Amino acid sequence: MFTGVTWTAVILCLVTYWGRMFFITAGYHRYFSHRTYRTSRAFQFVLAFGGATAAQKGPLWWAGHHRIHHRYTDTELDPHTPRKGFWWSHVGWILSRDTKELPEGTMKDFAKYPEIRFISKHDFIAPWTLAIACFLIGGLPGLLIGFFLSTVLLWHSTFLINSLAHVYGRRRFETADTSRNNALLALITMGEGWHNNHHRQAGVCRQGLRWYEVDATWYVLAALEKLHVVWDVRRPRPSTEVDDPGRDVAADATAGPTS
Repeated sequence: MFTGVTWTAVILCLVTYWGRMFFITAGYHRYFSHRTYRTSRAFQFVLAFGGATAAQKGPLWWAGHHRIHHRYTDTELDPHTPRKGFWWSHVGWILSRDTKELPEGTMKDFAKYPEIRFISKHDFIAPWTLAIACFLIGGLPGLLIGFFLSTVLLWHSTFLINSLAHVYGRRRFETADTSRNNALLALITMGEGWHNNHHRQAGVCRQGLRWYEVDATWYVLAALEKLHVVWDVRRPRPSTEVDDPGRDVAADATAGPTS
């Protein structure tokens, strides 16, 4: 109302939304939480810093709580179980004092890197760096639309996986939890909405198992694999009818960057 909306601000909004969504899905989720591929230490830093620009706390905190979610899905120990209501699973849990600290012992594999600890401890640096960049590029409209609106949209799109992907959708697999596949959520989160597929095989990188299940994060990672930016990408078995949960996040102590 007060600044107007410029085309520069709109473009910034789209770029910062989809760019940061990739860093959350490919970085915070599929790499730091589940280690579904390996990469260099330099690109690991890029994934951590890029994910932190989303203002969803640092990579260690995010991935640590997600590992707890998979360990105790749909129980009282699940950090964002829908059993406590939509508000709690959507955003209440992330604001709670009970989830303020990193769950003990969950992230030893990545906490050994000082740069990852720094980003996690000072998680305000990355988002404000992006905010300043948006202001310098697009002025106040760039800051308000390109950064703040994009951030709010990114928050709620990401949080909908916690609050709705265990409530609404279809269940291809009879998992021990209530996870569901939701095509709309998959579109706005670059593939994370195929949540039942993910809970069936949490240790693999690809979540859209069928040709019609759009998984944009997977497409980008597959391209990066061809460019040798990432490697040892864990794929699902050819037959999704076989129960293959893949290697667990703690199964391979050597996983991580090699350079």
